[in-house]
Amino acid sequence: MNIVLPAQVRFIIDTLENSGFEAYAVGGCIRDSFLGKEPKDWDICTSALPEQTMRVFDGQHIIETGLKYGTITLMSDHQPFEITTYRADRKYSDNRRPDSVKFVSVLKRDLARRDFTINAMAYSPRAGLADYYGGVRDLADKKIKCVGNPDKRFGEDALRIMRTLRFASTLGFEIEDGTSDGVRRNRELLRNIAAERISAELNKLLTGGGVGEILRGYTDVLSMIIPEIESMVGFRQNTPYHYLDVWEHTVTSIENAPPDPLLRLTMLLHDIAKPKCYTESDSRGHFHGHPQVSSDMAVKIMKRLKYSGEAVGTVSCLVLHHDEPIEPTQKSVRRWLSRIGEQRLLQLIEVKRADAMAQSERYRYEKLSALDRVPPIIDEIVREQLCFSLKDLAVSGKDLLDLGVPQGGLIGEILNKLLDMVISELVANEKEALLCFVAEFLEG
Repeated sequence: MNIVLPAQVRFIIDTLENSGFEAYAVGGCIRDSFLGKEPKDWDICTSALPEQTMRVFDGQHIIETGLKYGTITLMSDHQPFEITTYRADRKYSDNRRPDSVKFVSVLKRDLARRDFTINAMAYSPRAGLADYYGGVRDLADKKIKCVGNPDKRFGEDALRIMRTLRFASTLGFEIEDGTSDGVRRNRELLRNIAAERISAELNKLLTGGGVGEILRGYTDVLSMIIPEIESMVGFRQNTPYHYLDVWEHTVTSIENAPPDPLLRLTMLLHDIAKPKCYTESDSRGHFHGHPQVSSDMAVKIMKRLKYSGEAVGTVSCLVLHHDEPIEPTQKSVRRWLSRIGEQRLLQLIEVKRADAMAQSERYRYEKLSALDRVPPIIDEIVREQLCFSLKDLAVSGKDLLDLGVPQGGLIGEILNKLLDMVISELVANEKEALLCFVAEFLEG
């Protein structure tokens, strides 16, 4: 395999080697190169100590990123390149990072501390490929396998448990049996990991092509971070609209959603309240009010996982409305645009498509057919600049003040009433017609 290094990386490696040190591109960039993907980041490892590396690149833009752990960042052409001294990690007290490190002079010892075999490969043009732990073989076999003892690897950094699932999902790889057993044995260590790190891995896991297999196979692990999903597993719905239990319906809907983190997170949470809301009559299941309860639960879960306010707002809105019909008519679509805006309406359509794809075929075609007719209507409304929001109204609050409407909440009430009438096509969106209606309203 001929690995092509960017010019900046080649320069860094050549400069270190010409100064008497070893240097290699290492980790994910080598893995991605073997997979035919363009690496996002290029990391370099070296036998040079941090102070030696800084002397080698004296006069260039260096950031002392993590000298304690042997890492500096060299800025080249406005891009950051991490250069880390070969090291062996000592005790991990917090299941996150080593209390201290020991710098070593042998590449093999440095690679031994890394998480997975496919991430424990290094390459330099002069020395070639270093693959002491079978990374090339495991890439060919499509396997995720820990370097050495899985319990030790996960004890060092419990986030590696989520990374195992994430790589299996995004690469479509199988998790090697020993590593899989280690994931389950050590799953409770996830409680020690910062929520922000968990949610970042969860987002990547959810957007992977193998997400369904991971969600089905490792529910017990995912329950460590979202325990609310436990009650969904095996919960029968007893309704003609659904042939799958709540968890299987959820996973199938995720598989059918576009690989966007927020859309797939919406599908993960859209029915999370169903077990709470279940009632039964005449041997048929009902889930009255579950969209609202699911939306409320989604807010709590996402805040617990430290998602941004914008992300929480988007997902909770989509969950709240996922079960409401969108009629393929201009009036209905304009109302939806008024309620949630164009972007969220387009997202809601994708959510409803994914939801329908996980329901009984008997009702699926009719739902999908109606949804397919909505985007062209949105395009028409936007293209023709039809009124669907207060900013589109031909009158403003100032116009109402000039007409004699007292300042205060009544202005907002009247504007919203006018908007509703325009959308309902009861009055034209023309200033004179709208003000005439307001004048009659005030006189009445």
